[in-house]
Amino acid sequence: MHFKLIIAFVDDSRTDEIMEAAREAGATGATIITNARGEGLKQSKTFFGLSLDTSRDVLMFIVEEHLSRHILERIVEVGQFDQEPGSGIAIQIDVEDAVGVSHQISQLSLAVEKEL
Repeated sequence: MHFKLIIAFVDDSRTDEIMEAAREAGATGATIITNARGEGLKQSKTFFGLSLDTSRDVLMFIVEEHLSRHILERIVEVGQFDQEPGSGIAIQIDVEDAVGVSHQISQLSLAVEKEL
């Protein structure tokens, strides 16, 4: 079985709805890193040296490769990444090898068979 790593940088207010959409699309779980900070084309605004940015979360999903594009598209749709500047980004990367996911392979095998 081959996997992809989807990394999504999202506004923390949308983390729960993006997680739910990813699960519905076939993700079996994620690692969430809270209180990340990002900067886009324009520098962050500050007030007396304090950042006025909203908090960001980093969501990391290891997903089966046949499900990855669908999961990525749902994340982008629910997060409204293409509609609102600064709402987030998501990328996917090939995973050469993964350990610790053997308990999920039987469930993933069934999901992939339905997709194919």
